[in-house]
Amino acid sequence: MAKTQLGARVDGEIKALAEARAADRGLSLGDYIASLVREDTQGLRQRGLDAARRFLDEHQSVFDEAENTDHHAPGTRAA
Repeated sequence: MAKTQLGARVDGEIKALAEARAADRGLSLGDYIASLVREDTQGLRQRGLDAARRFLDEHQSVFDEAENTDHHAPGTRAA
């Protein structure tokens, strides 16, 4: 498939994040952006977010319990 050039203005932080993530995935910046667009338009991103929400809804009590557990040994306290 023929490629076309695309221009976009983003701040330096976004550019750095995108370049780092592309490198993590072994992709060029252009291929990384294309993969994000494909994932978004094919609904993969939303399905992932929905799955994460279902997981948290089902297991929130475990996280709440762990958060409320006293992690300090008996008789100790912060200085």
